[in-house]
Amino acid sequence: MFRLFYPLIRFVLFRLDAEKTHDLTLRWLRRIEKSVFRGLITQSVVDDPIEVFGIQFPNRIGLAAGLDKNGECIDAFAALGFGHIEVGTVTPRPQPGNPKPRLFRLPSKNGIINRFGFNNHGVDQLVENVKSSNFSGVLGINIGKNFDTPVEKAVDDYMICMEKVYPYASYITVNISSPNTANLRQLQFGEALDELLEAIKNKQAQLSQTHGRLIPVLIKIAPDLADSEIEQIASSFVKHQVDGVIATNTTFSRDGVEGETHADEQGGLSGAPVLNASTSVLEKLALKIDGAFPIIGVGGIDSGDAAKKKMTAGASLVQVYSGFIYRGPALVSEVAKALKTSA
Repeated sequence: MFRLFYPLIRFVLFRLDAEKTHDLTLRWLRRIEKSVFRGLITQSVVDDPIEVFGIQFPNRIGLAAGLDKNGECIDAFAALGFGHIEVGTVTPRPQPGNPKPRLFRLPSKNGIINRFGFNNHGVDQLVENVKSSNFSGVLGINIGKNFDTPVEKAVDDYMICMEKVYPYASYITVNISSPNTANLRQLQFGEALDELLEAIKNKQAQLSQTHGRLIPVLIKIAPDLADSEIEQIASSFVKHQVDGVIATNTTFSRDGVEGETHADEQGGLSGAPVLNASTSVLEKLALKIDGAFPIIGVGGIDSGDAAKKKMTAGASLVQVYSGFIYRGPALVSEVAKALKTSA
């Protein structure tokens, strides 16, 4: 039902401020998921099981981090047919994020610009939300650092979050590529990256012994990487035996949206305009690592064909966010069916 009426719902919601629409939609979903009307948002999960990272996924499409930062609507998103759900980015302490306005639509290009800045209620609240959900599927938890933690101390924030979310996550994603937290992307390179990866693997080993299970830890990278940077990152990832990568986050680039209303706003651009750049980084990384670990492709997927491009480039799974905002639940089943057919 929700799928059928989504174009009309979007027409109405797109008349409102973008962030107000985002918050209103999450509140509405929270109420629906706990009511007798849950069936209105439910659609069947496409059965296309695949094992990645040692985890059995019911199909190949997931919800990317950023839409449900605090894990408040896990059950509602699960009802929409996703094969996995990723919540966050969450930080050790609650923080308000950057000043508003900070979310802008580029509807003629199916794009979105955001400069949220990891606004979230903190890792403790996210954990409580996860514990109170009824979801038993694949749940990724995306972690970051607080804005006022110096980049030199960023490892400490990631370790705090890893320890707190480890018992509740199917996998953990370390976000070092958001363009909206000052200096965060420095962690993608050189000694800073090696130090972080070493700490992650040591912490993972310790927590696996404590909890009796090994939770994969993924790294989320940016699309704004030169070929030499991709080569260096790939080398570090293989050296430290990371479990997987999510490629990619949002972009600083405005290629393809020049002259559009809001195109000059600061922040990360997502949606259809980032498809080619994001897929190019994915493909180059996949070639460099030669199957050393799986990659989740995200960035610009707004159709089954776009999702296939990610798989051809080397992805094992895909995620959607901006495309889901524009297309709604229909995109989930379309992508899942397209990838099942092409598998």
